[in-house]
Amino acid sequence: MSPPGSLPRDVAETADKAANHARRWWILAVLGVAQLMVILDNTVVNIALPTAQHALAFSNADRQWVVTAYALAFGSLLLLGGRIGDIFGRKRTLIIGLTGFAVASAIGGASVNFAMLVTARTVQGAFGALLAPSVLALLTTTFTDFRERAKAFAIYGGIAGAGGALGLLLGGILTSYASWRWTLYINLVFAAFATVGAVAWLKNDKAADRDPLDIRGLLLVTSGLFCLVYGFSHAETTAWSNPFTIGFLVFGVILLGVFALLETRVRHPLLPPRIVRNRTRGGSLLAMLFASMGLFGVFLFLTYYLQETLRFSPVKTGFAFLPMIAGLVTMAQVSNRVLLPRFGPKVIVPTGLLMNAAALYLLHGVGLHSSYVSHVLPYLVLLGLGFGLSLAPSFSTGTLGLRPHDAGVGSATLNTAQQVGGSVGTALLNTLAAGAATAYLVGRATTPATLQAAALHSYTTAFLWSALIFVVAAVVAGLVLPIGNMRALSGPAPGPSADGTVTVGTTTEQAALPG
Repeated sequence: MSPPGSLPRDVAETADKAANHARRWWILAVLGVAQLMVILDNTVVNIALPTAQHALAFSNADRQWVVTAYALAFGSLLLLGGRIGDIFGRKRTLIIGLTGFAVASAIGGASVNFAMLVTARTVQGAFGALLAPSVLALLTTTFTDFRERAKAFAIYGGIAGAGGALGLLLGGILTSYASWRWTLYINLVFAAFATVGAVAWLKNDKAADRDPLDIRGLLLVTSGLFCLVYGFSHAETTAWSNPFTIGFLVFGVILLGVFALLETRVRHPLLPPRIVRNRTRGGSLLAMLFASMGLFGVFLFLTYYLQETLRFSPVKTGFAFLPMIAGLVTMAQVSNRVLLPRFGPKVIVPTGLLMNAAALYLLHGVGLHSSYVSHVLPYLVLLGLGFGLSLAPSFSTGTLGLRPHDAGVGSATLNTAQQVGGSVGTALLNTLAAGAATAYLVGRATTPATLQAAALHSYTTAFLWSALIFVVAAVVAGLVLPIGNMRALSGPAPGPSADGTVTVGTTTEQAALPG
Protein backbone atom coordinates (compact mmCIF):
# COMPACT_ATOMS: atom_id res chain seq x y z
CA MET A 1 0.00 0.00 0.00
CA SER A 2 1.22 3.49 -0.82
CA PRO A 3 1.88 5.88 2.09
CA PRO A 4 -0.93 8.36 2.87
CA GLY A 5 -0.91 11.34 0.54
CA SER A 6 1.34 9.65 -2.03
CA LEU A 7 0.48 8.48 -5.51
CA PRO A 8 0.09 4.76 -6.19
CA ARG A 9 3.35 3.28 -7.44
CA ASP A 10 2.19 2.61 -11.00
CA VAL A 11 0.80 6.16 -11.27
CA ALA A 12 4.06 7.61 -9.95
CA GLU A 13 6.10 5.58 -12.45
CA THR A 14 3.87 6.73 -15.29
CA ALA A 15 4.30 10.35 -14.16
CA ASP A 16 8.11 9.95 -14.06
CA LYS A 17 8.15 8.49 -17.56
CA ALA A 18 5.98 11.37 -18.81
CA ALA A 19 8.35 13.88 -17.21
CA ASN A 20 11.37 12.21 -18.83
CA HIS A 21 9.59 12.27 -22.18
CA ALA A 22 8.81 15.99 -21.88
CA ARG A 23 12.48 16.73 -21.20
CA ARG A 24 13.80 14.14 -23.67
CA TRP A 25 15.90 16.51 -25.81
CA TRP A 26 17.56 18.02 -22.74
CA ILE A 27 18.18 14.48 -21.52
CA LEU A 28 19.78 13.68 -24.89
CA ALA A 29 22.17 16.62 -24.38
CA VAL A 30 23.15 15.25 -20.95
CA LEU A 31 23.67 11.73 -22.29
CA GLY A 32 25.63 13.06 -25.27
CA VAL A 33 28.06 14.95 -23.02
CA ALA A 34 28.49 11.92 -20.73
CA GLN A 35 29.14 9.62 -23.70
CA LEU A 36 31.56 12.12 -25.24
CA MET A 37 33.56 12.23 -22.00
CA VAL A 38 33.95 8.43 -21.95
CA ILE A 39 34.85 8.19 -25.66
CA LEU A 40 37.27 11.12 -25.51
CA ASP A 41 39.19 9.48 -22.71
CA ASN A 42 40.22 6.64 -25.01
CA THR A 43 42.35 9.00 -27.13
CA VAL A 44 42.75 12.38 -25.39
CA VAL A 45 45.26 10.97 -22.87
CA ASN A 46 47.22 9.13 -25.57
CA ILE A 47 48.39 12.40 -27.12
CA ALA A 48 49.63 13.57 -23.71
CA LEU A 49 51.50 10.37 -22.83
CA PRO A 50 54.99 11.40 -24.00
CA THR A 51 54.74 14.66 -22.04
CA ALA A 52 53.35 12.89 -18.97
CA GLN A 53 56.12 10.30 -19.20
CA HIS A 54 58.76 13.02 -19.19
CA ALA A 55 57.11 14.86 -16.27
CA LEU A 56 56.68 11.79 -14.05
CA ALA A 57 59.83 10.00 -15.24
CA PHE A 58 58.43 6.54 -16.02
CA SER A 59 59.75 4.09 -18.59
CA ASN A 60 58.48 3.19 -22.06
CA ALA A 61 57.41 -0.20 -20.72
CA ASP A 62 55.36 1.49 -18.00
CA ARG A 63 53.79 3.95 -20.43
CA GLN A 64 51.56 1.29 -21.94
CA TRP A 65 49.92 0.70 -18.56
CA VAL A 66 48.41 4.19 -18.54
CA VAL A 67 46.27 3.01 -21.47
CA THR A 68 45.95 -0.65 -20.48
CA ALA A 69 44.80 0.03 -16.90
CA TYR A 70 41.82 2.00 -18.18
CA ALA A 71 40.98 -0.58 -20.86
CA LEU A 72 41.17 -3.51 -18.42
CA ALA A 73 38.84 -1.98 -15.85
CA PHE A 74 36.43 -0.60 -18.43
CA GLY A 75 36.24 -3.69 -20.63
CA SER A 76 35.96 -6.29 -17.88
CA LEU A 77 33.33 -4.48 -15.77
CA LEU A 78 30.89 -3.30 -18.45
CA LEU A 79 28.37 -6.14 -18.03
CA LEU A 80 28.41 -5.67 -14.26
CA GLY A 81 27.88 -1.93 -14.76
CA GLY A 82 24.89 -2.58 -17.00
CA ARG A 83 23.36 -5.02 -14.52
CA ILE A 84 23.83 -2.57 -11.63
CA GLY A 85 21.93 0.03 -13.64
CA ASP A 86 19.10 -2.43 -14.23
CA ILE A 87 18.90 -3.26 -10.51
CA PHE A 88 19.36 0.14 -8.85
CA GLY A 89 18.07 2.54 -11.50
CA ARG A 90 19.99 4.24 -14.30
CA LYS A 91 19.73 7.80 -13.02
CA ARG A 92 21.55 6.76 -9.84
CA THR A 93 24.24 4.80 -11.65
CA LEU A 94 24.70 7.62 -14.18
CA ILE A 95 25.27 10.21 -11.45
CA ILE A 96 27.52 7.88 -9.41
CA GLY A 97 29.48 7.03 -12.55
CA LEU A 98 29.91 10.69 -13.50
CA THR A 99 31.00 11.67 -9.99
CA GLY A 100 33.45 8.80 -9.65
CA PHE A 101 34.89 9.41 -13.12
CA ALA A 102 35.39 13.11 -12.30
CA VAL A 103 37.11 12.40 -8.96
CA ALA A 104 39.41 9.82 -10.59
CA SER A 105 40.23 12.32 -13.35
CA ALA A 106 41.12 14.98 -10.78
CA ILE A 107 43.41 12.54 -8.96
CA GLY A 108 45.02 11.50 -12.24
CA GLY A 109 45.61 15.10 -13.26
CA ALA A 110 47.27 15.81 -9.91
CA SER A 111 49.47 12.69 -10.08
CA VAL A 112 52.96 13.02 -8.66
CA ASN A 113 54.19 9.58 -9.76
CA PHE A 114 53.42 6.70 -12.10
CA ALA A 115 51.58 4.57 -9.52
CA MET A 116 49.16 7.40 -8.72
CA LEU A 117 48.42 7.97 -12.41
CA VAL A 118 47.80 4.29 -13.18
CA THR A 119 45.59 3.87 -10.12
CA ALA A 120 43.52 6.88 -11.18
CA ARG A 121 43.18 5.49 -14.70
CA THR A 122 42.00 2.13 -13.31
CA VAL A 123 39.34 3.84 -11.20
CA GLN A 124 38.34 5.92 -14.24
CA GLY A 125 37.79 2.73 -16.21
CA ALA A 126 35.70 1.18 -13.42
CA PHE A 127 33.37 4.19 -13.17
CA GLY A 128 33.28 4.43 -16.96
CA ALA A 129 31.97 0.85 -17.01
CA LEU A 130 29.17 1.95 -14.68
CA LEU A 131 28.47 5.11 -16.67
CA ALA A 132 28.51 3.98 -20.32
CA PRO A 133 25.73 1.31 -20.17
CA SER A 134 23.46 3.70 -18.24
CA VAL A 135 23.85 6.33 -20.97
CA LEU A 136 22.81 4.00 -23.77
CA ALA A 137 20.07 2.35 -21.68
CA LEU A 138 18.55 5.74 -20.79
CA LEU A 139 18.64 6.72 -24.45
CA THR A 140 16.88 3.46 -25.36
CA THR A 141 14.13 3.87 -22.75
CA THR A 142 13.67 7.65 -23.19
CA PHE A 143 13.18 7.64 -26.96
CA THR A 144 10.51 5.08 -27.84
CA ASP A 145 8.81 6.90 -30.73
CA PHE A 146 10.06 5.45 -34.01
CA ARG A 147 10.98 8.74 -35.70
CA GLU A 148 12.39 10.42 -32.60
CA ARG A 149 14.46 7.34 -31.81
CA ALA A 150 16.08 7.57 -35.24
CA LYS A 151 16.98 11.23 -34.69
CA ALA A 152 18.30 10.64 -31.16
CA PHE A 153 20.43 7.66 -32.15
CA ALA A 154 21.78 9.58 -35.15
CA ILE A 155 23.08 12.24 -32.76
CA TYR A 156 24.38 9.65 -30.30
CA GLY A 157 26.04 7.61 -33.05
CA GLY A 158 27.74 10.72 -34.40
CA ILE A 159 29.11 11.53 -30.94
CA ALA A 160 30.27 7.95 -30.33
CA GLY A 161 31.95 7.69 -33.72
CA ALA A 162 33.58 11.12 -33.73
CA GLY A 163 34.66 11.12 -30.08
CA GLY A 164 37.97 9.39 -30.75
CA ALA A 165 39.04 11.91 -33.39
CA LEU A 166 37.85 14.81 -31.23
CA GLY A 167 39.99 13.37 -28.44
CA LEU A 168 43.06 13.61 -30.66
CA LEU A 169 42.29 17.27 -31.42
CA LEU A 170 41.51 18.20 -27.82
CA GLY A 171 44.51 16.27 -26.52
CA GLY A 172 46.81 18.08 -28.93
CA ILE A 173 45.45 21.51 -28.03
CA LEU A 174 45.54 20.94 -24.27
CA THR A 175 49.01 19.38 -24.30
CA SER A 176 50.46 22.10 -26.54
CA TYR A 177 48.87 25.16 -24.96
CA ALA A 178 48.05 24.17 -21.37
CA SER A 179 49.43 21.00 -19.75
CA TRP A 180 49.15 17.24 -20.13
CA ARG A 181 47.28 17.31 -16.80
CA TRP A 182 44.40 19.14 -18.46
CA THR A 183 43.68 16.11 -20.64
CA LEU A 184 42.38 14.65 -17.36
CA TYR A 185 41.09 17.81 -15.69
CA ILE A 186 38.86 18.55 -18.70
CA ASN A 187 36.66 15.63 -17.61
CA LEU A 188 35.56 17.66 -14.59
CA VAL A 189 33.92 20.18 -16.92
CA PHE A 190 32.05 17.48 -18.86
CA ALA A 191 31.06 15.62 -15.68
CA ALA A 192 29.82 18.79 -13.94
CA PHE A 193 27.53 19.71 -16.84
CA ALA A 194 26.20 16.16 -17.22
CA THR A 195 25.66 15.69 -13.47
CA VAL A 196 23.76 18.97 -13.06
CA GLY A 197 21.63 18.10 -16.09
CA ALA A 198 20.95 14.56 -14.84
CA VAL A 199 19.85 15.84 -11.42
CA ALA A 200 17.67 18.55 -12.96
CA TRP A 201 16.05 16.74 -15.87
CA LEU A 202 16.08 13.01 -15.19
CA LYS A 203 13.42 11.53 -12.95
CA ASN A 204 14.33 8.64 -10.64
CA ASP A 205 13.69 5.49 -12.64
CA LYS A 206 12.56 2.51 -10.64
CA ALA A 207 14.61 -0.66 -10.59
CA ALA A 208 13.92 -2.36 -13.92
CA ASP A 209 15.05 -5.80 -12.77
CA ARG A 210 14.75 -7.24 -9.26
CA ASP A 211 16.05 -10.71 -10.12
CA PRO A 212 18.95 -11.94 -7.96
CA LEU A 213 22.42 -11.24 -9.32
CA ASP A 214 24.05 -14.11 -11.22
CA ILE A 215 27.26 -14.24 -9.13
CA ARG A 216 28.80 -17.21 -10.97
CA GLY A 217 28.13 -15.59 -14.33
CA LEU A 218 29.50 -12.28 -13.08
CA LEU A 219 32.77 -13.85 -11.90
CA LEU A 220 33.16 -15.84 -15.13
CA VAL A 221 32.50 -12.98 -17.56
CA THR A 222 34.52 -10.40 -15.59
CA SER A 223 37.50 -12.75 -15.31
CA GLY A 224 37.17 -13.84 -18.94
CA LEU A 225 37.03 -10.30 -20.30
CA PHE A 226 39.93 -9.26 -18.06
CA CYS A 227 42.07 -12.14 -19.36
CA LEU A 228 41.11 -11.40 -22.95
CA VAL A 229 41.84 -7.66 -22.80
CA TYR A 230 45.05 -8.23 -20.84
CA GLY A 231 46.16 -10.94 -23.25
CA PHE A 232 45.77 -8.66 -26.25
CA SER A 233 47.50 -5.80 -24.44
CA HIS A 234 50.34 -8.16 -23.49
CA ALA A 235 50.67 -9.32 -27.10
CA GLU A 236 50.99 -5.70 -28.17
CA THR A 237 53.98 -5.10 -25.90
CA THR A 238 55.63 -8.55 -26.16
CA ALA A 239 54.66 -11.16 -28.77
CA TRP A 240 51.81 -13.50 -29.69
CA SER A 241 54.08 -16.44 -28.88
CA ASN A 242 54.78 -15.19 -25.35
CA PRO A 243 53.58 -17.80 -22.80
CA PHE A 244 51.71 -15.19 -20.76
CA THR A 245 49.96 -13.89 -23.88
CA ILE A 246 48.88 -17.39 -24.90
CA GLY A 247 47.88 -18.34 -21.37
CA PHE A 248 45.70 -15.29 -20.76
CA LEU A 249 44.02 -15.50 -24.18
CA VAL A 250 43.28 -19.22 -23.89
CA PHE A 251 42.05 -18.90 -20.31
CA GLY A 252 39.90 -15.91 -21.29
CA VAL A 253 38.26 -17.83 -24.14
CA ILE A 254 37.60 -20.83 -21.86
CA LEU A 255 36.04 -18.65 -19.16
CA LEU A 256 33.80 -16.86 -21.66
CA GLY A 257 32.79 -20.20 -23.18
CA VAL A 258 31.79 -21.53 -19.77
CA PHE A 259 29.92 -18.27 -19.13
CA ALA A 260 27.96 -18.63 -22.38
CA LEU A 261 27.02 -22.21 -21.47
CA LEU A 262 26.04 -21.22 -17.93
CA GLU A 263 23.75 -18.41 -19.12
CA THR A 264 21.56 -20.90 -20.99
CA ARG A 265 21.02 -22.95 -17.82
CA VAL A 266 20.56 -20.52 -14.92
CA ARG A 267 17.17 -19.09 -13.95
CA HIS A 268 18.31 -15.46 -13.79
CA PRO A 269 21.25 -15.05 -16.21
CA LEU A 270 23.51 -11.99 -16.12
CA LEU A 271 23.29 -11.85 -19.94
CA PRO A 272 19.99 -13.39 -21.07
CA PRO A 273 20.60 -15.33 -24.32
CA ARG A 274 17.57 -13.61 -25.91
CA ILE A 275 19.60 -10.40 -26.11
CA VAL A 276 22.17 -11.80 -28.52
CA ARG A 277 20.04 -14.43 -30.28
CA ASN A 278 17.94 -11.77 -31.96
CA ARG A 279 19.48 -11.43 -35.45
CA THR A 280 19.15 -7.67 -35.58
CA ARG A 281 20.93 -7.15 -32.26
CA GLY A 282 23.37 -10.03 -32.80
CA GLY A 283 24.35 -8.78 -36.25
CA SER A 284 24.85 -5.28 -34.89
CA LEU A 285 27.06 -6.62 -32.09
CA LEU A 286 29.25 -8.47 -34.59
CA ALA A 287 29.41 -5.41 -36.86
CA MET A 288 30.46 -3.29 -33.88
CA LEU A 289 33.10 -5.84 -32.82
CA PHE A 290 34.78 -6.06 -36.23
CA ALA A 291 34.37 -2.39 -37.11
CA SER A 292 35.99 -1.35 -33.81
CA MET A 293 38.99 -3.52 -34.68
CA GLY A 294 39.51 -1.60 -37.90
CA LEU A 295 38.57 1.77 -36.41
CA PHE A 296 41.52 1.75 -34.04
CA GLY A 297 43.80 1.11 -37.01
CA VAL A 298 42.57 4.35 -38.54
CA PHE A 299 43.19 6.50 -35.47
CA LEU A 300 46.43 4.87 -34.35
CA PHE A 301 48.38 4.44 -37.56
CA LEU A 302 47.04 7.46 -39.40
CA THR A 303 48.11 9.54 -36.40
CA TYR A 304 51.56 7.96 -36.65
CA TYR A 305 51.71 8.67 -40.36
CA LEU A 306 50.66 12.31 -40.04
CA GLN A 307 53.02 13.04 -37.15
CA GLU A 308 56.04 10.86 -37.87
CA THR A 309 56.09 10.91 -41.68
CA LEU A 310 54.37 14.16 -42.71
CA ARG A 311 55.66 15.93 -39.55
CA PHE A 312 52.30 17.32 -38.43
CA SER A 313 52.12 18.75 -34.91
CA PRO A 314 49.63 17.17 -32.46
CA VAL A 315 47.26 20.10 -32.95
CA LYS A 316 47.53 19.98 -36.74
CA THR A 317 46.94 16.21 -36.60
CA GLY A 318 43.76 16.75 -34.66
CA PHE A 319 42.52 19.32 -37.18
CA ALA A 320 43.42 16.91 -40.01
CA PHE A 321 40.79 14.49 -38.70
CA LEU A 322 37.99 17.09 -38.72
CA PRO A 323 36.82 16.31 -42.30
CA MET A 324 36.28 12.71 -41.23
CA ILE A 325 34.23 13.91 -38.25
CA ALA A 326 32.14 16.15 -40.52
CA GLY A 327 31.44 13.25 -42.89
CA LEU A 328 30.58 10.93 -40.01
CA VAL A 329 28.20 13.33 -38.25
CA THR A 330 26.45 14.23 -41.51
CA MET A 331 26.02 10.63 -42.66
CA ALA A 332 24.93 9.50 -39.17
CA GLN A 333 21.93 11.82 -39.53
CA VAL A 334 21.13 10.62 -43.04
CA SER A 335 21.60 6.93 -42.29
CA ASN A 336 19.59 6.79 -39.05
CA ARG A 337 16.79 9.15 -40.07
CA VAL A 338 16.38 8.42 -43.80
CA LEU A 339 18.16 5.25 -44.96
CA LEU A 340 17.78 2.94 -41.95
CA PRO A 341 13.98 3.32 -41.66
CA ARG A 342 13.59 2.68 -45.39
CA PHE A 343 16.16 -0.02 -46.17
CA GLY A 344 17.03 -1.57 -42.81
CA PRO A 345 20.48 -2.47 -41.43
CA LYS A 346 21.16 -5.39 -43.80
CA VAL A 347 21.70 -2.96 -46.67
CA ILE A 348 23.29 0.11 -45.16
CA VAL A 349 25.61 -1.35 -42.48
CA PRO A 350 27.56 -3.64 -44.88
CA THR A 351 27.65 -0.80 -47.44
CA GLY A 352 29.25 1.51 -44.88
CA LEU A 353 31.76 -1.17 -43.87
CA LEU A 354 32.76 -1.70 -47.52
CA MET A 355 33.23 2.07 -47.91
CA ASN A 356 35.61 1.94 -44.92
CA ALA A 357 37.46 -0.95 -46.53
CA ALA A 358 37.82 0.96 -49.82
CA ALA A 359 39.09 4.09 -48.04
CA LEU A 360 41.72 2.16 -46.09
CA TYR A 361 42.82 0.22 -49.16
CA LEU A 362 43.37 3.52 -50.97
CA LEU A 363 45.16 4.96 -47.93
CA HIS A 364 47.69 2.14 -48.01
CA GLY A 365 49.11 3.77 -51.14
CA VAL A 366 50.44 6.87 -49.33
CA GLY A 367 54.14 7.62 -49.57
CA LEU A 368 56.87 9.48 -47.71
CA HIS A 369 56.08 12.75 -49.47
CA SER A 370 52.38 12.39 -50.21
CA SER A 371 50.18 15.45 -50.02
CA TYR A 372 47.53 15.51 -47.29
CA VAL A 373 45.07 17.27 -49.60
CA SER A 374 45.34 14.79 -52.47
CA HIS A 375 46.31 11.50 -50.80
CA VAL A 376 44.75 11.62 -47.33
CA LEU A 377 41.83 14.07 -47.23
CA PRO A 378 39.56 12.33 -49.80
CA TYR A 379 39.92 8.99 -48.05
CA LEU A 380 39.29 10.53 -44.63
CA VAL A 381 36.00 11.93 -45.92
CA LEU A 382 35.11 8.51 -47.35
CA LEU A 383 35.94 6.93 -43.99
CA GLY A 384 33.67 9.39 -42.20
CA LEU A 385 30.80 8.60 -44.55
CA GLY A 386 31.40 4.88 -44.11
CA PHE A 387 31.43 5.12 -40.31
CA GLY A 388 28.24 7.18 -40.45
CA LEU A 389 26.61 4.36 -42.43
CA SER A 390 27.90 1.49 -40.30
CA LEU A 391 28.81 2.39 -36.73
CA ALA A 392 26.11 5.00 -36.05
CA PRO A 393 23.15 2.75 -37.05
CA SER A 394 24.66 -0.17 -35.11
CA PHE A 395 24.01 1.65 -31.83
CA SER A 396 20.33 1.91 -32.72
CA THR A 397 19.87 -1.61 -34.08
CA GLY A 398 22.06 -3.13 -31.36
CA THR A 399 19.51 -2.08 -28.74
CA LEU A 400 16.38 -2.47 -30.86
CA GLY A 401 13.46 -4.20 -29.16
CA LEU A 402 15.09 -4.53 -25.73
CA ARG A 403 12.63 -4.80 -22.88
CA PRO A 404 13.13 -2.18 -20.12
CA HIS A 405 14.75 -4.61 -17.69
CA ASP A 406 17.19 -5.76 -20.40
CA ALA A 407 18.21 -2.26 -21.52
CA GLY A 408 21.18 -1.91 -19.17
CA VAL A 409 22.84 -5.25 -19.81
CA GLY A 410 21.97 -5.04 -23.53
CA SER A 411 23.65 -1.65 -23.77
CA ALA A 412 26.64 -2.98 -21.83
CA THR A 413 26.95 -5.87 -24.30
CA LEU A 414 27.17 -3.42 -27.21
CA ASN A 415 29.79 -1.37 -25.33
CA THR A 416 31.71 -4.56 -24.55
CA ALA A 417 31.80 -5.52 -28.23
CA GLN A 418 33.22 -2.08 -29.03
CA GLN A 419 35.84 -2.26 -26.26
CA VAL A 420 36.96 -5.83 -26.98
CA GLY A 421 37.11 -5.06 -30.71
CA GLY A 422 39.34 -2.07 -29.98
CA SER A 423 41.66 -4.17 -27.80
CA VAL A 424 41.89 -6.92 -30.41
CA GLY A 425 42.44 -4.45 -33.24
CA THR A 426 45.13 -2.47 -31.42
CA ALA A 427 47.13 -5.58 -30.49
CA LEU A 428 46.69 -7.33 -33.84
CA LEU A 429 47.49 -4.33 -36.02
CA ASN A 430 50.45 -3.26 -33.86
CA THR A 431 51.90 -6.76 -34.18
CA LEU A 432 51.38 -6.88 -37.94
CA ALA A 433 52.85 -3.40 -38.35
CA ALA A 434 55.91 -4.24 -36.24
CA GLY A 435 56.45 -7.45 -38.20
CA ALA A 436 56.22 -5.54 -41.49
CA ALA A 437 58.81 -3.00 -40.34
CA THR A 438 61.20 -5.76 -39.23
CA ALA A 439 60.79 -7.66 -42.51
CA TYR A 440 61.44 -4.47 -44.50
CA LEU A 441 64.76 -3.88 -42.74
CA VAL A 442 66.10 -7.38 -43.47
CA GLY A 443 69.05 -7.09 -45.85
CA ARG A 444 69.00 -3.27 -45.84
CA ALA A 445 71.44 -0.86 -44.27
CA THR A 446 70.09 0.80 -41.14
CA THR A 447 70.05 4.46 -42.13
CA PRO A 448 67.62 7.23 -41.16
CA ALA A 449 66.04 7.04 -44.63
CA THR A 450 65.63 3.27 -44.40
CA LEU A 451 64.13 3.48 -40.94
CA GLN A 452 61.64 6.09 -42.17
CA ALA A 453 60.71 3.87 -45.11
CA ALA A 454 60.29 0.88 -42.77
CA ALA A 455 57.98 2.92 -40.55
CA LEU A 456 55.91 3.94 -43.56
CA HIS A 457 55.72 0.30 -44.67
CA SER A 458 54.41 -0.66 -41.23
CA TYR A 459 51.66 2.00 -41.42
CA THR A 460 50.52 1.02 -44.91
CA THR A 461 50.52 -2.65 -43.89
CA ALA A 462 48.21 -1.76 -41.00
CA PHE A 463 45.92 0.13 -43.40
CA LEU A 464 45.77 -2.89 -45.71
CA TRP A 465 44.92 -5.30 -42.90
CA SER A 466 42.34 -2.85 -41.55
CA ALA A 467 40.72 -2.84 -44.98
CA LEU A 468 40.55 -6.65 -44.87
CA ILE A 469 38.97 -6.53 -41.38
CA PHE A 470 36.25 -4.21 -42.70
CA VAL A 471 35.58 -6.57 -45.62
CA VAL A 472 35.15 -9.46 -43.17
CA ALA A 473 32.89 -7.25 -41.04
CA ALA A 474 30.75 -6.43 -44.08
CA VAL A 475 30.37 -10.11 -45.00
CA VAL A 476 29.46 -11.12 -41.43
CA ALA A 477 26.97 -8.26 -41.05
CA GLY A 478 25.43 -9.04 -44.43
CA LEU A 479 24.95 -12.71 -43.52
CA VAL A 480 23.61 -12.22 -39.97
CA LEU A 481 21.47 -9.07 -40.15
CA PRO A 482 17.87 -9.81 -41.21
CA ILE A 483 16.09 -8.37 -44.24
CA GLY A 484 13.53 -5.65 -43.56
CA ASN A 485 13.17 -1.97 -42.75
CA MET A 486 13.17 -0.71 -39.18
CA ARG A 487 9.39 -0.77 -38.78
CA ALA A 488 9.27 -4.44 -39.77
CA LEU A 489 12.22 -5.33 -37.52
CA SER A 490 10.87 -3.34 -34.56
CA GLY A 491 7.53 -5.12 -34.62
CA PRO A 492 5.02 -4.44 -31.87
CA ALA A 493 6.05 -2.92 -28.57
CA PRO A 494 7.61 -5.53 -26.28
CA GLY A 495 5.15 -7.10 -23.89
CA PRO A 496 4.01 -10.50 -22.63
CA SER A 497 1.14 -12.27 -24.26
CA ALA A 498 -1.30 -14.67 -22.67
CA ASP A 499 0.93 -17.68 -23.28
CA GLY A 500 3.94 -16.10 -21.59
CA THR A 501 5.90 -15.13 -24.69
CA VAL A 502 7.30 -11.76 -25.60
CA THR A 503 7.49 -10.53 -29.16
CA VAL A 504 10.59 -8.43 -29.82
CA GLY A 505 11.39 -7.41 -33.38
CA THR A 506 11.06 -10.47 -35.56
CA THR A 507 11.65 -12.98 -32.77
CA THR A 508 9.50 -14.46 -30.06
CA GLU A 509 11.24 -14.79 -26.73
CA GLN A 510 10.13 -16.57 -23.56
CA ALA A 511 9.23 -14.35 -20.63
CA ALA A 512 8.72 -15.28 -17.01
CA LEU A 513 5.23 -14.26 -15.90
CA PRO A 514 4.31 -13.75 -12.24
CA GLY A 515 3.22 -16.94 -10.57
